[in-house]
Amino acid sequence: MVQPIFGQSLVKGLVKDQKGNTIPGVNIFLKGTFEGTSSEIDGTYMLQTGEKGVFTLVFQAMGVKPQEFEIELDGSTLEISPTLKESINEMTAVTISAGAMEASDEKKAVVLRPVDIVTVPSAMGDIVGAFQTLPGSATVGNDGRLFVRGGDASETAIFIDGLKVGNAFGTTASNVPTRTRFNPNLFKGSFFSTGGYSAEYGQALSSALALNTVDFPLRNQGDISIMSLGGGFTQTLAGEKNSITASANFFDLSPYQSLIKQNFDWERAPYGWDAEVSGRQKWGKSGVVKAYLHTESNGMKIWQPMPGTEGRGQLVGIQNHYTFGQGSFKQIGKNGWSYYGGVSYSNNVDEIELDHLNVRNQNQVLHSKTVAIKEFSDKFSIKTGLESYLYRYEEQLKSEGLNRSFQDHHAVLFTEADYFVSNKLVFRGGLRAGNSSLSDQTWLDPRVSLAFKFEHEGQLSLAAGKFSQMPVEQLRILDQNLQNTRADHLILNYFLSKNGRTVRAEAFYKDYKQLITYDVAQLLPMPMGFDRIQQNGEGYAQGMDFFFRDRKSFKNTDFWVTYSFVDSKRKFAQFRERVQPAFAPRHNGSVVVKHFIQPLQSQLGISFSFNDGYRYDNPNLPGQMNAKTKSFQDLSLGWSYLPRPNLIIHLACSNVFGRDTIFGYQYASETNEKGIFEGIPIRLQAPRFLFLGIFLTISKDKNANNLNNL
Repeated sequence: MVQPIFGQSLVKGLVKDQKGNTIPGVNIFLKGTFEGTSSEIDGTYMLQTGEKGVFTLVFQAMGVKPQEFEIELDGSTLEISPTLKESINEMTAVTISAGAMEASDEKKAVVLRPVDIVTVPSAMGDIVGAFQTLPGSATVGNDGRLFVRGGDASETAIFIDGLKVGNAFGTTASNVPTRTRFNPNLFKGSFFSTGGYSAEYGQALSSALALNTVDFPLRNQGDISIMSLGGGFTQTLAGEKNSITASANFFDLSPYQSLIKQNFDWERAPYGWDAEVSGRQKWGKSGVVKAYLHTESNGMKIWQPMPGTEGRGQLVGIQNHYTFGQGSFKQIGKNGWSYYGGVSYSNNVDEIELDHLNVRNQNQVLHSKTVAIKEFSDKFSIKTGLESYLYRYEEQLKSEGLNRSFQDHHAVLFTEADYFVSNKLVFRGGLRAGNSSLSDQTWLDPRVSLAFKFEHEGQLSLAAGKFSQMPVEQLRILDQNLQNTRADHLILNYFLSKNGRTVRAEAFYKDYKQLITYDVAQLLPMPMGFDRIQQNGEGYAQGMDFFFRDRKSFKNTDFWVTYSFVDSKRKFAQFRERVQPAFAPRHNGSVVVKHFIQPLQSQLGISFSFNDGYRYDNPNLPGQMNAKTKSFQDLSLGWSYLPRPNLIIHLACSNVFGRDTIFGYQYASETNEKGIFEGIPIRLQAPRFLFLGIFLTISKDKNANNLNNL
């Protein structure tokens, strides 16, 4: 039996419809506050709150009439089990607890909780590693970032509480995979859209990944982590109206790499530390303010072999310093109005040593945003937002005394309307307009989507729109007149989630325009220039995704199966014709299975990912992107054990069979005495990766552990 924490009230029950069927996904919240939850797959719910006094408890779900109950919260347990009647109610298009993400987008996307992320064996706790097992994404093991539907990693934008994150991935050397900088336990949910997303998000040709932070933790607690790669400590102090969480972590791969054979020649294994503080404050009865600060420093030194030469190759040293901070708010107003927004700032500094060259790069992004939503009726609502982006990028070739930089300001206005024609049909139309001060360009991106719900509760969606994105900073600094690259999306989606099972099938087409092309003059860590930079590139990506998740058929088992087919060709970068990019395998798939063994207090996880191989450019053969590697396959295992309620031991191993995966080849710039361009394979960092973590929670509640944060 679940008991409320001291000083808190517990409201629980079962939600049904008029036919007696349980209803999952019902939004349940205290009116005038941000205290809320949702019903589970079996219709049950539990809402734990520190509020005191008389409140109105609201039940809302798409297609049903809301019900309200007046309750008194006094630290005891209440049981309320409503029966909801059918009606139109567009309020459910807004996720009450977050206020930033729309349920209509979720019907076209896949949402993962932190517990889903950290228990995918191949992910090793990395947010993007988990999303690489989902439809539309491709595993590019020598990079580590998110590649979606034939798009480059730069085409995916990442947001925290609706605010832009600059340089969300750690800086690394060529062909050494990177990771996201943020701990998944910070977030209560992760939203991944592979295209056709809301007009609220821009400067992304392929995908938007939105991360929403936890509103309020349940209790005071400290969490200690001891890992094979390092360790850390997190302390949370939770009050009735505010809370603060602080953490510090460090890692050093030197001891690990001394025990496990490596394919790379490390002069200094990767090392670093990070620290973060997050605070939350209730603002009256219907608002909340959040602040978050993350800072880190890390480095590495690696010898990278040069094809056609002897010796260890070229010594590359990287020292990275990164800071990200943001403040955000959300407020429920009167007469159907609600508001949210905030400010974020990213500052990334890279110090790079490349033999005798010393390079310093600095990238800064300042984003501010204010959004208002007006609900005119149970059928019609409008969202309008104003944004400002300030970009500053600087490169210094310190050893030569050279310096160059640029600054760009984007002013953006977006608006979007939702209209519920009936319980079965929803229409959304939106516009996103922006202006760049540097390129002196103004753009307008229209977006539209329709959703129709069938009697069996499945939903069919159609989405179309235009998407714009400025080229990456390393190219814009060479030609500051570069304009937006563009992509047109057309998506047909079927989605059904019922009785613990989810089916998602989607067909898509993307048309690329104004991609960057160039002839390489010389390649340095601070490029001195490219000859003839142009925007005459173009291409397409088309295909289909399939996703099936089942938490019901097998007791204590959760599994999902993903398959994606991507036919992508584009003329871009140094390529003179349309080619299949190296980062866009045609066939991609994954299987993830997680099973909890009650007698052993353990969860076992298995994940298997595959694709049909990577295209690469072999200068010894005619044409471009004219060769292909063998298929990529990775079988990973994970085991989580709870010997005591406040102690978790987690062990994971990637690429269990040690398969020798090759991602392509790096070739010499000149032929040898036989007239052959010599090449060396691009491989994994090591045949397999092992992770061991011990997580101990210190709290007055002896049953508390890290899982309470997930």
